Amino acid sequence: MMISTKGRYALRVMIDLAEHQEEGYIPMKDVAARQGISLKYLEKILPVLAKNHFIVGIQGKGGGYRLTKRLEEYRVGDILRLTEGDLAPVACLVCGAPDCGRAAHCRTRPLWDGLNQVITEYLDNITIADLMKKE
Repeated sequence: MMISTKGRYALRVMIDLAEHQEEGYIPMKDVAARQGISLKYLEKILPVLAKNHFIVGIQGKGGGYRLTKRLEEYRVGDILRLTEGDLAPVACLVCGAPDCGRAAHCRTRPLWDGLNQVITEYLDNITIADLMKKE
């Protein structure tokens, strides 16, 4: 499994909005400048987050984006599944994948099931609030 820039940037955007949430709606250009992400790329990420109610945006003067939930409610796994799609380590575990004729006799299936479980549990137990904690 390789997390793309879309997933990594989505996490950075969410953290940036969290760090500046007291400022109200944050203009996309401000997030782009602070995070070193092009506006063009943000224009692909922010609507996905907004459509799925992770953030809300308004246009015009004083517009921008803000978070819709408490920081503890944003799980990294949810954000990555939203931006990356399924996080399964192999194709046969992807949600909606056709049944594999070898599944009943596959010697490696338990390995992939276990890895998928570890990935899911790990990412679903880290929140934006956790990522904001300074070490």
